[in-house]
Amino acid sequence: MFGKLREKLKSWVQKVSEETKEEVEAIPNVIEKTKEKSSKKETKEKSKKELRKEIKEKIKPIEEHKYIEPKEKKFDDEEREISEKVLEDIHTEEKKKKSFFGKIFSGISKIIISEKDFQNYSEDLEMILLENNVALEVVDKIIQDIKIKIIGKEIPKKELEREINQTLKETIEGILIEPFDLIEKIKSSEKKPYVILFCGINGTGKTTTIAKFAYMLKKQKISCILGAGDTFRAASIEQLKKHGEQIGVKVIAHEYGSDPAAVGFDTIKYAEKNKIDCVIIDTAGRMHTATNLLKEMEKIKRVCKPDLTIFTGESITGNDATEQVKAFNNTIGIDAIILSKADIDEKGGTALSVGYTTGKPILYLGTGQNYADIEQFDKKKFIEKLGL
Repeated sequence: MFGKLREKLKSWVQKVSEETKEEVEAIPNVIEKTKEKSSKKETKEKSKKELRKEIKEKIKPIEEHKYIEPKEKKFDDEEREISEKVLEDIHTEEKKKKSFFGKIFSGISKIIISEKDFQNYSEDLEMILLENNVALEVVDKIIQDIKIKIIGKEIPKKELEREINQTLKETIEGILIEPFDLIEKIKSSEKKPYVILFCGINGTGKTTTIAKFAYMLKKQKISCILGAGDTFRAASIEQLKKHGEQIGVKVIAHEYGSDPAAVGFDTIKYAEKNKIDCVIIDTAGRMHTATNLLKEMEKIKRVCKPDLTIFTGESITGNDATEQVKAFNNTIGIDAIILSKADIDEKGGTALSVGYTTGKPILYLGTGQNYADIEQFDKKKFIEKLGL
């Protein structure tokens, strides 16, 4: 996602560095102008300076800017007073020079990012994030966090690019919620069976994702049973039964048009009777704009009392996935997210968006067509994929 941004960042850092360099190179001219302005004042004091110069020659050598009276010559009170003043002026002038040039060198090696400087960078960052399916509210959050961290901060010039990349990385890490280990949660649960309800909109690969998850449970020696709660879509029951046969997991089903809540209830009762560890309930896909169908989901959840409700969305959906997951979360409440088709998603913006807008973790990514093609979501791996 951020390959293009890195190129723009390099050019931006170069620009800021050159502007700083120009300011530093202009310092000698400023000094020269300052000298010209003070030349008249120096002329008035020329005679006094000549006297000081003469006395300065008399008091050599000087050790550590302290007055030492030569044995060869005794000074009268007036000469002594002037000589001490000369030494004091020399010491003060040297301190000023040291302080002044220290600031110049600091200006050369370090940069302070202004709000104007950051504006140029943030415009490029905003465009790249939006092009990569990151929701606008998430883009605003990322830019605001980076702005707070780098504006006004004194940063070594050669570390500016690394500093901004690191800040961007930390911001994204903060947006993504750390996923919990669902397998361990099921194994350690005292409640048997552990009930999981899957929800999502049409065509996101929800039923296939359920089959993949059941296959993974079986590999982990966790017994499970599937409930065919999608009693609306044509061939949905047959599809789930086919998956069940192929992975060796039983499916509980009713007739099409029957109450999906009743299917879930019967599946749970069967699991209790047969001491099965986990129940997975499929539901009909429904559009997030269909309020009446979302209300039906409320009934399913009320009857089945799931321990976990998982929203299944597509990685490639982009900003639509944000609105979808918001609707489900607001209506029935979700606990976690699984994103399908992550293997064909090169942008990664959907994961950032759904994680931020719900405050829920992404547990798994679907990465192919086979039953084994499901992997646990890893924040570090995901950020590396983004190129940070």
